[in-house]
Amino acid sequence: MDWRRPPLPVLLALALAGAAPPAAAQATFSVRVLTPETALKAAQAALKKCRDSGFQVTVAVVDRMGVTQVLLRDRFAGPHTTDMATAKAYSAASFRTNTSELAAATQPGQPQSGIRHRPGVAAVGGGMMIEAGGSLLGAIGVSGAPGGREDDLCAAAGIAAIREDIEL
Repeated sequence: MDWRRPPLPVLLALALAGAAPPAAAQATFSVRVLTPETALKAAQAALKKCRDSGFQVTVAVVDRMGVTQVLLRDRFAGPHTTDMATAKAYSAASFRTNTSELAAATQPGQPQSGIRHRPGVAAVGGGMMIEAGGSLLGAIGVSGAPGGREDDLCAAAGIAAIREDIEL
């Protein structure tokens, strides 16, 4: 072995070290997520708004990745409402679009109409993004009111209840 010339593994290690990003901060980023307490507060406020309007609903709150954090079903809400509320919240978070807008954009004949056929997607009113400081924090979905507009009103009440808590 020639001691004046470094072995090949040492040369490879030096070459790879030079190719690495100059700062570790460029390889990662920070995200904000809802606490379970904040998600629960939003769900409870949405449920209350619907109850006060005479509707028995289910409310789901998901994180920014669409994973369920909270699911509240009122005692007389239909059994289908648990799946629908979760699908609405998931769809709003996944497509980063409120589901009333998604419903309009995915009508038959529209370029995005195929989205309606994806598993777990609900392209009907009642799912709304939860955003603060320009970041998506999660989404809320409501199912069981007489229509998407009423579901949206309840979801909006849930977001309004946590607005001060999530603003920067």
